[in-house]
Amino acid sequence: MDERAIAAQVPRLRRYATALAGNLSDADDLVQDCIEKALVNRHTLRDVTRLGGWLLSILHNLHVSGLRWRRRRGPEVPVEDLANDLALSAAPADRAEVRDFVRAFNQLSEEHRAVLLLTGLEGLSYREAAEVLEVPVGTVMSRLARARERLRVLLDGGTEQAVRRIK
Repeated sequence: MDERAIAAQVPRLRRYATALAGNLSDADDLVQDCIEKALVNRHTLRDVTRLGGWLLSILHNLHVSGLRWRRRRGPEVPVEDLANDLALSAAPADRAEVRDFVRAFNQLSEEHRAVLLLTGLEGLSYREAAEVLEVPVGTVMSRLARARERLRVLLDGGTEQAVRRIK
């Protein structure tokens, strides 16, 4: 595996990491950790044509591991992160809609956010998303359906009881 091939995947990794992490600083750290792990473990990649999916899997697993670690550690919000808030990056006229979307999106479970990001933002097929998440294709399809419905209810101002029924 060539380092240039990995470098060519950085924009895609950064886009996915930014959507997962919610800010550029954590996303850049996540991408850096992903590339480091990929370089150390490059001998485990058997099919070079699967490099993109392999890197997305590493990035996703690092993110999930980081979430578990932070849950055990407790909440922490550095002031600097507010400068990279996705809702604040939109034009003033669009901020309300973006803020509503970000708020609703952040209320989704990690599994639902991941499947929406992989299929919607990254444009992966159900099969490719299933490989990245290491779950069956049927699980991706059902998570995607539930995630879309829950997001729709949250954006329409649905009640918490309606949201709970969708879970």
